[in-house]
Amino acid sequence: MISANEYFEGNVKSLGYKSAKGNSTVGVMEAGEYEFGTTTHETMIVIEGEMTVKLPNASNWKTYVAGERYEISANEKFQVKVETQTSYLCQYK
Repeated sequence: MISANEYFEGNVKSLGYKSAKGNSTVGVMEAGEYEFGTTTHETMIVIEGEMTVKLPNASNWKTYVAGERYEISANEKFQVKVETQTSYLCQYK
C-alpha cells in the first residue's frame, strides 16, 4: 500500500511504501527551512538538488548533493535548508 504524506503546509510531500529492505519514503521539498524529528533510524539519500543539514549534536551545517546520504538516529531532531526543489529517498530501520 502506498501512503501519501504532506508536511509544512504542503512544502514537503512524500509517498511511503514498503520494499524488501523495509519502509521508505520518496519525496520532494520546496525551497525553505525545516526541522524534522525521527522515531526510527533514518538514512536520507538526496536524489536531485541539494540539502544543507545540521545533524543532531553538530555545530556546523553540511551540504549534501545528489547521490550523497546522511543518517540520523531514532528520537532525534535535525534541521534542513533547501534552496530549490530537492528530491530524496528516506529509508527507515
